[in-house]
Amino acid sequence: MEDALNILIARNRESFSFIYQENLDRLSALGSVGFFDPEKDFVNCNLSNCNLLYLPGGYPEKHLEALAANEACRKAILEYSQQGGRIVAECGGMMYLCKSIVTDDGEFPMCGVLPYTITARKADRKLSLGYRRFVLEGKEYRGHEFHYTQFLGEVPKSVVQVYDAKGSPVSTPVFKQGNVLASYTHLYQI
Repeated sequence: MEDALNILIARNRESFSFIYQENLDRLSALGSVGFFDPEKDFVNCNLSNCNLLYLPGGYPEKHLEALAANEACRKAILEYSQQGGRIVAECGGMMYLCKSIVTDDGEFPMCGVLPYTITARKADRKLSLGYRRFVLEGKEYRGHEFHYTQFLGEVPKSVVQVYDAKGSPVSTPVFKQGNVLASYTHLYQI
């Protein structure tokens, strides 16, 4: 019998707080689930036994100083991804995987798994909202998008076309880099 998956989920009151109970139930059925707070916890020891790292959405842009200050956690996640670790990152989790996040107060380093910079500056705020659907490697993913942050500069290229509820294409990118799946889309099923 195959060993149960060990799943580690980022969670705190605001930065990583958008977690659907259905996703937690589904992940719990696969194996043991643990939680950590990227603002405070050091995760290197936990990642050595981790089969899946789940970084849900939230508002990391409101806690950038704490996230940037926890360099050990950021480096552990980068190393985990470089060693082939599986990561699913949604919205705020995807932002955390990027190179940095820029605000009106400056630029804050994030994990560096994805080579992009996110802007949360007031002048760059733009609402992106709606249901999303895409097919990747034969599997259909559904979810929604709700954020004001944007990619700094040109929107990066997506590995698949994302569609809204009416079937019209949208510019929301989906990234598949090694074992990392990341997007602004909050997935209804992981």
